[in-house]
Amino acid sequence: MSRLSDPTGVRVARRVYHVRVESTTARDTSISFRALGLLTYLLDQKEGWQVRSDQLSKGEGREGREAVRTALRELAAKGYYRLERRRLRTGKVVMGTSVAEYPVPQWAADHAIFSSQKDPAVPVIEQEDGTFLVEYPDGTLGSDGFEPDPRDEEPPAPEEEPAAAEEPPAAPKRRTRRTPEQKAADDAEKQAAADKKAAEKKAIDEAAEKVATWWWADAEKHLGKYVGKTNGYIAMRGMVKKALEAGYTQRQCADALRRARKHLPSAQQWQDALGVVTNHITPTRSNGAVPYSDSATWGKQGETPPGTPEAPEHDDSDDATFGVVNRTQGV
Repeated sequence: MSRLSDPTGVRVARRVYHVRVESTTARDTSISFRALGLLTYLLDQKEGWQVRSDQLSKGEGREGREAVRTALRELAAKGYYRLERRRLRTGKVVMGTSVAEYPVPQWAADHAIFSSQKDPAVPVIEQEDGTFLVEYPDGTLGSDGFEPDPRDEEPPAPEEEPAAAEEPPAAPKRRTRRTPEQKAADDAEKQAAADKKAAEKKAIDEAAEKVATWWWADAEKHLGKYVGKTNGYIAMRGMVKKALEAGYTQRQCADALRRARKHLPSAQQWQDALGVVTNHITPTRSNGAVPYSDSATWGKQGETPPGTPEAPEHDDSDDATFGVVNRTQGV
């Protein structure tokens, strides 16, 4: 604690040499926002400033005197604030206040003792070194809860280290300048990588659009017109694109959409359907597990996804522009 410039001023318990509200204090749910706001205001004052409820209650936006006193009592009970009756070394007795940036357990304990006394102010006695001790009702003296001020502590002298043998300065690194041919080769490599990435993205976008276009028509044919969100098609296409990016094939996406039987499956329905068509999940019914069959779900279909190498083309396909692999042949 620094020396008092005014014996009636505020003593502020600080851990560092500047005013701040610690995170634990700002998040202390045991005090009200009114009390927290008042505490912040008090901490922003210089030493020597006097805490008076009648002054704190004045001004635009301020609450009444009783509201201020209630907040001060709340802060005192939690160890952030206290009213002190200070007996100075000169023999003079003055009133003052103390404010803490953090809850001081000793202050809270002292408040429980002195708040029930006729005079609730905590009596403190100034010592030779300028600190204060609390005088308890039984006449004993105890700590006032202030931590040592870091400004009063002298930093330890640095230990002398033996002088290290001087090393010759390292030779500066030489930058190798690229030849025009090397620069052209590096630029060509970077451009090729960028072109490859762009081509892969374009291929996935086109594949997602193909599957989405087919499914929107096929779902309307079997499930009826879509009446959900206006961006349902875009959302469904996005789900297909993410599946393609994850390594699923167009055929697996098409199979999964028919498996889900939704214009726009939910994320969980979509993941489950992908798991079924890739044989990672066995579909179940109430009476046990059953193998998945397009024919059981949709009836016989003659559709084959065009552009899918492993699927043969058929002449008896209906008006769908992208079909799933025909699972009904041989059924």
